[in-house]
Amino acid sequence: MNKSKTAVLVLISFCVGIFAGGYLFSHSQPRSFLAIDQCKRCFTYEDLLGLLASVGIQRFHGLTPFKICETDKTIAIKYPSRANQFHYVIVPKKDIKNIGQASEADAKYLIDAFLVARWIIEKEKLSSYRFYTNGPGWQDVTYLHFHLIADTGKVGNLAIRP
Repeated sequence: MNKSKTAVLVLISFCVGIFAGGYLFSHSQPRSFLAIDQCKRCFTYEDLLGLLASVGIQRFHGLTPFKICETDKTIAIKYPSRANQFHYVIVPKKDIKNIGQASEADAKYLIDAFLVARWIIEKEKLSSYRFYTNGPGWQDVTYLHFHLIADTGKVGNLAIRP
């Protein structure tokens, strides 16, 4: 292949990448490595995971593994955990980095996440549980999500697992 054909292919690939990236990341909040001029901690692992979570949830939510519930604003997944524990992760479909960055416009997503948590609590007949989110410095993924955790020994009609 001659140099001009190679240059044209590289240019076309670059343009396709720019347009595909623009589409995939159009609903994501800038992470530190995308807004390098505004960052304090650039290129963190948590930010990369948050960006990938944002794209996955907003663009490929039909492929979410372990999904147990989905609304137009929220996805809930069963987190693979210890045998004696129920662990669900409830994720708003809007990219919010953490609860400290939530705005009034995000209220409908937060309310829906709480309603999904309530649905899981009723469905599983949970009688004792924790429902929480982590903030910056505690998040493994820079994307707002909630954990709903209960031990099987404290679940309504379910037997305790060995």
